[in-house]
Amino acid sequence: MSIFHRVMDRRAHHLWGGREVTLHFTADYRIARFTLPLIERLLADDEDGETYRSSIAHWTLNERPSLHIHQGEVSSLRIDGPLQKAGVSYLPLGGLIESPGVTTHLDPIEAHRLDGRVQEAVERAIRDWIVEHGLYDQPRQRREIDRPKTDREARAVIARWVDEHSAKRATGAMPNASDRPGDCCSGEPGGSLCDACRKGSDHA
Repeated sequence: MSIFHRVMDRRAHHLWGGREVTLHFTADYRIARFTLPLIERLLADDEDGETYRSSIAHWTLNERPSLHIHQGEVSSLRIDGPLQKAGVSYLPLGGLIESPGVTTHLDPIEAHRLDGRVQEAVERAIRDWIVEHGLYDQPRQRREIDRPKTDREARAVIARWVDEHSAKRATGAMPNASDRPGDCCSGEPGGSLCDACRKGSDHA
């Protein structure tokens, strides 16, 4: 972020901090019906709202709307829209690769081909995870979740993991461990957490 933007952010916070701003929009009914739920989520002054806003912050940085952003540990691939009719198919307008020492733009064909390769890799990783964890043998779960219940359970899992790994670092049981989940579970397939980590059990 530039110095100018930081100054403007501080100034805006000083002027508007603690105040509510009324926003007015005019849109076609078809568009408004679809976007209103999105706007309401973006304006929520809570963790959910912050997450929604962070997930699309790149929209204001990119000249084109992004169709997909594939994010690796240090590298990323952005596929740019809008999609263009190409015979009986559709192609993106281009793409962008960013990696240490590399920034390069892709033409529509290159972007389409690399996007397909990345999607194939993602599909393989998901299918491998399903097999490794025996998910085909388990009953299918409902897509919907009970937020209060599942969020509470998830935070409890995180708290147990933090407590366990903090204790191990304090005793030197994990001399080479980092703060990332699963480092004590390097032998697990697909880099997943072991059962004990997921349950918060004590284990070396």
